[in-house]
Amino acid sequence: MQRVTIADVARRAGVSTATVSRALSGGRKVSDEVSERVHRVARELGYAVNPIARALRVSRTDTVGMVVPSIRNPFFTALVESVEHALGAEGKELLLCDAQSDPRVEASRLEALVTRNVDGIIVSPCHGTDSAPAVQRTADRLPLVQLDRFVGGTSTDWVGVDDLAAMRAVLDHVHAGGARSAAYLGARLTNSSSELRHTGFHRRAEELGLTVDPQWIQLGEYSVDWGERAVATLLEQGELPDALVCADDLIALGATRACRMHGVPVPERTQITGFDNIEFTRLAEPPLTTVAQPTDRIAAEAVRLLGDAANGTDTPRDAAHVALVPKLVVRSSTRGN
Repeated sequence: MQRVTIADVARRAGVSTATVSRALSGGRKVSDEVSERVHRVARELGYAVNPIARALRVSRTDTVGMVVPSIRNPFFTALVESVEHALGAEGKELLLCDAQSDPRVEASRLEALVTRNVDGIIVSPCHGTDSAPAVQRTADRLPLVQLDRFVGGTSTDWVGVDDLAAMRAVLDHVHAGGARSAAYLGARLTNSSSELRHTGFHRRAEELGLTVDPQWIQLGEYSVDWGERAVATLLEQGELPDALVCADDLIALGATRACRMHGVPVPERTQITGFDNIEFTRLAEPPLTTVAQPTDRIAAEAVRLLGDAANGTDTPRDAAHVALVPKLVVRSSTRGN
């Protein structure tokens, strides 16, 4: 079947192709009667605006690229959904790429998005240093905003949660519930989130006078399997501390499962906390106390910053660093109110 063209619509509607273009794009100087007739004919003929031609005409594609470390992580799935909704409200489409937690793959994905002429890119860098060259190289070519994680030394905006404040809230809570010792189950210190949560844990634990044995600092990866193995390692060393503070919910879910398998009652013997408030945390046994990240607000702010960068002038400005306040969601894996 031959593709319907704008000339076909113009011929059927009895107007010029320029009038059809203005009517379908919402342009001015087209009467309501003509606009309604053009839209009716376009529907009847099955005409659709050519996005490539439109992009060439208006110098934008109304698409935004997004690169996340791993789409398998439920937190990033939720964050992508929030970003897509925020973009949709502005009539924009999202092109999603998975970096597979590999800076080399991430650099390739960023380059691919640039060559596809997206209007801007939102990225959560997978590595705190190795991701920096590709992030800056991309930011030099089009608007870019980092979210959740960030790499330093780049002239880009960032929006995410205040990880230090989150750890303060977590440790204050378990301390109020009677914890006088705590372990930290986290990921290797290769990105900003891992580093800041690790730092926040140690800083607040010291301020509260909590006992933290160096052997209780277990650093691996963001996964259920790692949470299980970390708890097994701690049990091999002796009794568990009063609290297991986990860097994300996947680790916390694994830790909770390991405690159940080894007959360690939670929270009676040890309290467990997570981070991110993914959907599965409320379904755990017991349901997990965790830090809720305001994904909708993070996404909305990232889209706003991207729009500001795209519509701004050539006047240099300081990069924005927006740290949103997290919320502690208290459930049955901890004691106290």
